[in-house]
Amino acid sequence: MGWETVLYSVLAGVVTAPLLIKLFYPHFYTDARFILKTLPIVKLEKNIKNNVSVISRFIQQAAARPDRTFLRFQEETHTYRQMDQWSNRVGNFFHSRGLGAGETFAIFMLNEPAYLAVFLGLSKLGMTTAMLNHNLRSKSLLHCFNVSGAKNLVVGKDEVLRSAILEILPELQQQGVTVWVMGDQVQENGLLPLVDEIEAASNAPIPEELRSGIRMTDIIAYIYTSGTTGLPKAAKVSYGRMVYASMFLVLCGVTEDDVVYTALPLYHSAALCIGLAGAIETGCTWVLRQKFSASRFWDDCRKYNVTVVQYIGELLRYLCAQPKRADDKDNQVWAAVGNGLRPEIWTEFQERFNVKDIMEFYAATEGNVGFVNVLQKFGAVGYASPLMRKLRPCNFVKYDVATGEPIRDENGWCIETKPGENGLVIAPITKKTFFDGYAGKKALSDKKVLRDVFKKGDGYFNSGDVLFMDTEYFVYFVDRLGDTFRWKGENVATTEVSQVLSEYEPIQEANVYGVKIPGYDGRAGMASIIVRPDQSLDLPALYEHVTQYLPSYAVPRFLRLGQAIDVTGTFKQKKVDAVEEGFDPQQVIDPLYLMDGSGKTYRPLDLDLYQRIIKGEVTVN
Repeated sequence: MGWETVLYSVLAGVVTAPLLIKLFYPHFYTDARFILKTLPIVKLEKNIKNNVSVISRFIQQAAARPDRTFLRFQEETHTYRQMDQWSNRVGNFFHSRGLGAGETFAIFMLNEPAYLAVFLGLSKLGMTTAMLNHNLRSKSLLHCFNVSGAKNLVVGKDEVLRSAILEILPELQQQGVTVWVMGDQVQENGLLPLVDEIEAASNAPIPEELRSGIRMTDIIAYIYTSGTTGLPKAAKVSYGRMVYASMFLVLCGVTEDDVVYTALPLYHSAALCIGLAGAIETGCTWVLRQKFSASRFWDDCRKYNVTVVQYIGELLRYLCAQPKRADDKDNQVWAAVGNGLRPEIWTEFQERFNVKDIMEFYAATEGNVGFVNVLQKFGAVGYASPLMRKLRPCNFVKYDVATGEPIRDENGWCIETKPGENGLVIAPITKKTFFDGYAGKKALSDKKVLRDVFKKGDGYFNSGDVLFMDTEYFVYFVDRLGDTFRWKGENVATTEVSQVLSEYEPIQEANVYGVKIPGYDGRAGMASIIVRPDQSLDLPALYEHVTQYLPSYAVPRFLRLGQAIDVTGTFKQKKVDAVEEGFDPQQVIDPLYLMDGSGKTYRPLDLDLYQRIIKGEVTVN
């Protein structure tokens, strides 16, 4: 064969190869791009295999870049060395008190540098930390503390936090719980001051042998997530799960030269697992804000030279709702990373604030399935081609809209959806795609596991979320099933709200669900309530009751006063029809009410008020 023949054969191959690939493997190039973008996962897998935790990475980073700024908070600046030494003092102090690996310590604080010092210091001892939601009060707060099994609690210096703890202090003291306060006040009501104790402790490195028995399957933290049991559940966050989360910023292209801004609460996995752990893994500078402020957001970004911001969908909507300013584009932010962003806000945010990249993702604190939109597909949360689902298994199955349960065929197996259909996302529970579950009764975790899905004896994590996969295998979030809905970036458990409503004497029964409002992310809480025949409803008193015993985001925005609540044959409350009717007076014959924060009551909702809400003339906060 002459060289001309060989040359022609090569050229023919070069010409026809793309055509053959397009014909027989149409998404080859997309797969290749995705794999190249996600190559850092190789390092992640190596860290997990070698038992290199986020705490190990922090110690390594502090040794490698001691004088680099690690944290900025208000006017405070802390280098990697300073935070390392501060957390050492925390660890050494509590070690001197006899605490160590295998024990749980609860944290009830607002965002502040001391929160990080406590978390890192306790983790250096191999302890598990329970991240209590600082919005919780009364029974919910006590429940969350108790389910963690902790015998020590550290409380932030803010008076509102101390007041919340004093309310449940008698119960804590009966259980022999030691309560520490991050303040310099003298001992009060059994609360022990902690600041001076930590300042006096040694900043010597915590001996590695104190945590040498820790493995990737052990629990580093409990993060509370709402469920269908009525009260928040403590999701187990293993060391391995934290390592996986720490790579998210890496996948988004964040490097040590970036400055990442987080205005989300540290009791959430977004701030703790993606923000803090991600900052540690990349070695970047992390800017933490105590509480999100839409009016101060971009001023902060300019002040701290922020290059990457974290978000939840509501956060970006609040920014876009702010009055336009001449300096809207005057920032160095090149990427926003997070989840829950609506497509219409996506474009508006990028164009108005000149942010180049939106890195949307899908995940759950306790889940074993996740997607990352590293390919920058507009509106998507990620990519799930057949090859990607082989590498990181997950499935999309048909489900019953009324019950939220998977639909099964005549043989009892779940039915997979096709591209172009909505599907309930599930994932097999394996050593690689593990499900840590929840603290407490085993039944809590078992409820999230589907059995005998595609074959006898298999087990799959049920995300409870509906996603849409298009014909190009890009994935989009659709909705959340079951008794939990999302409002203001928080998961609201309908049964918890129902329980609090039922504790108000005039209410006989309450059915709680989320309703859509045009222009808002998530769903606003609505309660269909039945008043006892011999009672009357005092709306200001009801407002006072729900705002006292529920976190602000869980307080129902709408009320519906009915005569009876529809139930199924097994006496489960029906919600599908009520959700579809929403708060439209033209569809609902029952009296409707809207929460009035300024008047501290609920006011009647007529057709005129309804239309003003729909048009955006009245805000539902």
